[in-house]
Amino acid sequence: MVNILNKTISRIKPIDKEAMANAQTRQDNLTKPQGSMGILEDISIRLAGIQGRTIPKIERKAIITMAGDHGVVAENIGNWPQEVTAQMVLNFLRGGAGINVISRQIGARVIVVDMGVATRFEVDPRLVSIKIAPGTRNMANGPAMTQEQAIRAVEAGIEIIDAEVEKGLDIVGTGDMGIGNTTPSAAICAIMTGRKVSEVTGRGTGLSDPQLKHKIAVIEKAISVNKPDAEKPLEVLSKVGGFEIAGLAGVMIGAAASRVAVVVDGFISGAAALIATAIAPGCKDYLFAGHLSTEPGHRFMLEHLGLKPLVNLEMRLGEGTGAALGISIVEAAARILSEMATFSEAGVSEKEE
Repeated sequence: MVNILNKTISRIKPIDKEAMANAQTRQDNLTKPQGSMGILEDISIRLAGIQGRTIPKIERKAIITMAGDHGVVAENIGNWPQEVTAQMVLNFLRGGAGINVISRQIGARVIVVDMGVATRFEVDPRLVSIKIAPGTRNMANGPAMTQEQAIRAVEAGIEIIDAEVEKGLDIVGTGDMGIGNTTPSAAICAIMTGRKVSEVTGRGTGLSDPQLKHKIAVIEKAISVNKPDAEKPLEVLSKVGGFEIAGLAGVMIGAAASRVAVVVDGFISGAAALIATAIAPGCKDYLFAGHLSTEPGHRFMLEHLGLKPLVNLEMRLGEGTGAALGISIVEAAARILSEMATFSEAGVSEKEE
């Protein structure tokens, strides 16, 4: 690991226990029975610890949606052509995708990043262009990327979140776009959780039974060929990962270093979270799970991370859509803590002992 990543990891501090204790005291004195807002109370208290203040705020919101292509699509593991990745990036820029719609609803800016799309884009100020390479290599035949590319992609994610923090940021959601990216995500899931490939691999965009069987076989082959070591997350990333997965891992690490809460989207963002928390365990307390994807491996990811999904709407789109919905819930939790009156403020009698 090199300087940017090491320095960022060193900046990650434990969440503020004193702020959490003070937030709990305020929660217990709001005009409601204690605990009656359920998990929303827990969210607000952890958010206080993340931000290091008794009354946290969620005003400045962003979704970082990263795109990359995957050489493993040459193994016919999906139903969509690779050029759809680039076409959807342009759709994001025009504001016509699902993530744009939900982000407008919650008042979040969308940052679209080309981490490694195979198509060359024209210069566009709305697109953050990193492009580590025009797609990864076919992981079924060898490493998807070099170790240097993996580190560069993670550090690019850190640089992007640092730039957004400078603009002002209270919370960030992670999103992805990349035809074929459930395949590397399933590989990462199997390696990092110790589950069988067949347990964690889903139908992606709608595979038939024979196609699913083939996809599982391709992932098993990639793991056999590359022999990634779960104790070496950057090695796992370079051998069976993707540029957008690496970049999102960097976003999570960088956000934690800046005391910014992260709402993790679905299966692909979950793979990034497995890598991020293995590289920098301290970032785990800064993560919220936006939703539970219908991809079977996502449940195992969340169990491994110790995260509970904020919603379960049977979604599997990606892009950051589940993260955006999750941000709306985290914001509601923060507003309850900050805007709801206490018994003394409202002049309401408290429960008799």
